[in-house]
Amino acid sequence: MRGAILVLSGPSGAGKSTIINHASPNIGDYYFSISTTTREPREGEEHGVDYYFVTHMEFEEGIKAGDFLEYATVHGNYYGTSLKPVNNALDEGKLVIFDIDVQGHRLVRAKMGDYVTSAFITPPTLSELEKRLYARSTDENSVIERRIDNAKEEIKALNEFDFIIINDTVEEASKQFTMIANVARLKQSAEELENFILHWEN
Repeated sequence: MRGAILVLSGPSGAGKSTIINHASPNIGDYYFSISTTTREPREGEEHGVDYYFVTHMEFEEGIKAGDFLEYATVHGNYYGTSLKPVNNALDEGKLVIFDIDVQGHRLVRAKMGDYVTSAFITPPTLSELEKRLYARSTDENSVIERRIDNAKEEIKALNEFDFIIINDTVEEASKQFTMIANVARLKQSAEELENFILHWEN
């Protein structure tokens, strides 16, 4: 059996990375999809760990070759998901986890819908999200306000997702995430179902 794709979306500050890390011992073999970008590495970031860092020319050659599952331009830099490591992980039967925005979810589902299960992760309320973002003390107020405005738009796409995880406590959210990850592995593509029918009839 080929692997499966689990797309996670949700506002910045929802706790997606924390939930994945907390649940990782319970979800089996998985590949966390790393984005490719043309921006310069920040201090402490590693190629192949945080991002795949490439030049503008390399990225544009990849676009022409159809190497990207999805990509976008943000503040003059390209960000995208390279198909090669995703397909390699799927061929190895792994669960491929994406942490991407609502628009990225739409693109991935449009291209690989048979393999995709999705979950939207959010704190219980907007006011709780605001509290968490300000408590992190990692962004300026203007950046936090922009993240909050984005969250108000993202929540409108909730009905496009298979599941919602309300991150009130990390323990409970991680349990829900684990169940969804294991369900995602059981989802069969149309091709796999057709092959099963042929095998079953013989």
